[in-house]
Amino acid sequence: MTQKFSYTLNATDGRARTGVISTPRGEIRTPAFMPVGTAATVKAMMPESVAATGADILLGNTYHLMLRPTAERIAHLGGLHKFMNWSKPILTDSGGFQVMSLAGLRKLTEEGVTFSSHIDGSKHVLTPERSMEIQALLGSDIVMCFDECPALPATDAEVAKSMRLSMRWAQRSRDAFGDRPGHALFGIMQGGVTKDLREESAKALVDIGFDGYAVGGLAVGEGQEAMFGVLEYAPDFLPTDKPRYLMGVGKPDDIVGAVERGIDMMDCVLPSRSGRTGQAWTRRGQVNIKNARHANDPRPLDEACTCPACQNYSRAYLHHVCRSQEMISGMLMTWHNLHYYQELMQGLRDAIAAGQLSAFVAEFHATRAQGDIEPL
Repeated sequence: MTQKFSYTLNATDGRARTGVISTPRGEIRTPAFMPVGTAATVKAMMPESVAATGADILLGNTYHLMLRPTAERIAHLGGLHKFMNWSKPILTDSGGFQVMSLAGLRKLTEEGVTFSSHIDGSKHVLTPERSMEIQALLGSDIVMCFDECPALPATDAEVAKSMRLSMRWAQRSRDAFGDRPGHALFGIMQGGVTKDLREESAKALVDIGFDGYAVGGLAVGEGQEAMFGVLEYAPDFLPTDKPRYLMGVGKPDDIVGAVERGIDMMDCVLPSRSGRTGQAWTRRGQVNIKNARHANDPRPLDEACTCPACQNYSRAYLHHVCRSQEMISGMLMTWHNLHYYQELMQGLRDAIAAGQLSAFVAEFHATRAQGDIEPL
């Protein structure tokens, strides 16, 4: 019999939670950060290297994979896990956010979205039913329902109209997903920064019934203060016995603040994208390795870090390969960033389990406030 998808809440500290999501492909320790493998690869990383950082799950992208190499081709080749050599769980987003960001290249109707490929201009139609079909072909362990994500700022009327369309699409996604033991479908709460709309959206999703729930429509330009404002109440509208996923977040302080407010899962391209542009995230904050102050520095990025970049290479070397645009620069910097993010998640999990989250968060902010180490 196929193992069921389940969530176990192990401990709380204030509103923060730690637990385990169980899937047939393995357990996901929460709070969890999911590295983004948009096109079946976490850029500049081998899959085994991503696993070595401590990641329990990756995120793939329906929009990009449906265009290239196509979901049908991936299914023919054995599914996304086999295709990209990743044996652990994979979550795929529905494609809604990417399609909505195409602006003049799309047409929105009740049925779905017609859009032109950013690759070759070819026409495509994405509906809740087609999104479920694509994610089934990929073999995703966690499937996201198809939604519309309006750009902020927007009027309450615009946000309400969009949210109610997403709720109708959520029901269609649920119907199209069907009964797939071992696979999970998450609903996505919308409603902008308006409490009443968030509550209406959450109620609609809970009435439909999902295996987990995402807080969508944030990290789209509203700023951290507004995002945290929504997180003061939005997670509480969702069931306590299901995972809560904040989509597209974020910077380390965004993650810590979200976990404090009851979020269990997050994803963001930031650690890998930053790594490819010479930006490192460390306990002391962000480091631009391209800066001339690092050119003669024999010390590691972070003296307390156990990643290969910090254990084996100096700031001077990383500065050199980054300024020289050598491929190893993106590889080492991305590895470091993903390692740091997973180390942060482990620290949060341990602190919640021990009832010491307040002390952990205070130390996190105090260390960052000290800034990067002084140059030699």
